[in-house]
Amino acid sequence: MSVRVRFAPSPTGFLHIGGARTALFNWLYARKLGGTFILRIEDTDTLRSKHEYEVQIIDAMRWLGLDWDEGPQPGGANTGDHGPYRQSQRLGRYQEALDTLLASGQAYRCNCTTERIDALRELQRAEKRNIGYDGHCRDLNLGADCGEHVVRLKMPTEGQIVVDDQIKGPTPFAAAQLQDWVLRRTNGAMLYNFVVVVDDHDMAVTHVVRGDDHLNNTPKQIALYNAFGWDVPAFAHLPMILGQDGARLSKRHAATSVGDYQDKGFLPEALINYLTRLGWAHGDMEEFSTEDSIAVFTLGAVNKTGAKWDMDKLTWLNQQWIKKLPVAQIAAALQPHLDRAGIVADDRLHAAIETLQERSPTLVEMADKIGFYFIDDEALEHDPAAVKKFMKVSRGPDLRNLIATLEGVEDWTVSGLETAVTAFLTANELKLSRIAQPVRVSLTGQKIGPGLYETLAAIGKEHAIRRLSRGAELCEARAQA
Repeated sequence: MSVRVRFAPSPTGFLHIGGARTALFNWLYARKLGGTFILRIEDTDTLRSKHEYEVQIIDAMRWLGLDWDEGPQPGGANTGDHGPYRQSQRLGRYQEALDTLLASGQAYRCNCTTERIDALRELQRAEKRNIGYDGHCRDLNLGADCGEHVVRLKMPTEGQIVVDDQIKGPTPFAAAQLQDWVLRRTNGAMLYNFVVVVDDHDMAVTHVVRGDDHLNNTPKQIALYNAFGWDVPAFAHLPMILGQDGARLSKRHAATSVGDYQDKGFLPEALINYLTRLGWAHGDMEEFSTEDSIAVFTLGAVNKTGAKWDMDKLTWLNQQWIKKLPVAQIAAALQPHLDRAGIVADDRLHAAIETLQERSPTLVEMADKIGFYFIDDEALEHDPAAVKKFMKVSRGPDLRNLIATLEGVEDWTVSGLETAVTAFLTANELKLSRIAQPVRVSLTGQKIGPGLYETLAAIGKEHAIRRLSRGAELCEARAQA
């Protein structure tokens, strides 16, 4: 049997981190076993579903590299032989399935009024009984002419429904605790637990991998599969993602949407790596490429308990990926952040990035640090505190002499510059510490920056000499102050 899994987000908000991990684990499982990964948009909530949310979800999935084999494409098209992949396009199918249940006697119409249901609940609370529908209309065989009504599923009244969960293990639910639940409301709206079963059956889903907030829905859904006479898929419920205080992850703990992390300068490789390790482990490995993850992923290695979100760990991983990825790839990912900061880079961008890869936890921080390379040499602003501390009168002649040396350097590379500057220091009986900070302030405007030779090489000969000349002028101006 070929494995078929799905990720089924509702377009009522941006793609949540928890949803992204659910999508990732489904995707890894499908890729590991050579199966099919389906994307289905559950948009029957017409009041809250918005097209822009669907677009954002799809964009976030693509940014994370979670490609799907069947499902919606931009513009509303579908791929594969199955579909459609938006619930709003399947309303006729849901009505057909509901009619089948009514005809078989597995579902029934219920015209109990709101007043009766409210009174029943009050009585149950007073008598300290379980709150739920009492089956009043279950055997009345009401017809379509019974007035305003809902449609309910006949649940088993004895024994247990056991969810044989592939992560949590067998989880029993007593039938006596499960009420006859509503499949369709009085206004004709079909409920989630009904339509999701019809969708999963029609799309031949073999494994339902989702968050454990859905665990209590699963016995209802198993009962519905049985009512239809359909095969029940395997279920696997992922533990929740928690904040450091043990509560479910929310905005008070950290950003919760994938787009937030993209905007904050995290790489998709780092976020995927972190989500893979969030509630799942393979020995002591911390850094995973997608190829690594696919090779070793199993549902059996997923933790049974919730995993705590750790921003420090995510940031550390992001820095590791910034260090290791090719410069061209970093440059492409950095471009939106440069655009946002109003930085117009030139052909020195790759060299500039190389000077910052070791010291940039996020792309936003890299964009903040890289701007000095591309400011007009005459417009570069110098930190007054750095000028006061390092641009002393006595350093002016040192900078002028260094400029004379650098003008003759033909090998404008890190190694060539280091050789030339070392020879200059030796010839002038100077230590690097005497000129390092004046040079850095001249080049960057700040007292902290990338390595001296790396900065000189990346900024380019013409720009470096112009900036050093301005630095010498700053030193010389101190004599006139």
